Amino acid sequence: MLHNVNPYTPQARIISMAVASLKRGGIIAYPTDTFYGIGCDIMNKKAIEKVYQIKQRDKTKPFSFICPDLKNISQYAKVSNIAYRHMKRSLPGPYTFILPGSKMVPKIMLTKRKTAGIRVPANQIAISLAQELGNPIISTSATDPDGEVFEDASLLHDYFDARLDMVLDGGPVPNTPSSVISLVEDEPEVIRHGAGEVDLFE
Repeated sequence: MLHNVNPYTPQARIISMAVASLKRGGIIAYPTDTFYGIGCDIMNKKAIEKVYQIKQRDKTKPFSFICPDLKNISQYAKVSNIAYRHMKRSLPGPYTFILPGSKMVPKIMLTKRKTAGIRVPANQIAISLAQELGNPIISTSATDPDGEVFEDASLLHDYFDARLDMVLDGGPVPNTPSSVISLVEDEPEVIRHGAGEVDLFE
């Protein structure tokens, strides 16, 4: 099902429908401040496994996930004072921060080093979904197996078809990857240059 959603003031009815689907183990596509993402409830292992199948991705490569705000991140990651200051000045925004995961994060979502990739995107639809669900949602780009992005949500909807339970069309997105910053040590390390200024971290 394809639903048009206002990117600035998402319709509560549609967000509630999407969250109900997530709670049932559904897989949805939604806009972020980088790509359209494919996601599910981080606490639903069967749904996570479905996302791995859809993406044809090796299970040794965990997905990042979206938290609704900085305060919420501290439940799912160990955040030092220095890491907090770095995140506070750049979130919400097009960054993925690598942090040591907490016990709240399912093992399937952690790397061998027990780290997790966490996002707070500058996109009201993505934030609203995580807020209403009450858990983080998986964030992996809605691309085909060759990494090709879709120009709009309707093309994405047609390609994935029945593999997705819902597609939220929030209009165009930048189609640029997030910058990835490791804050595992207190000295930030830029892992990937993407959208968002990285000069602050270098």
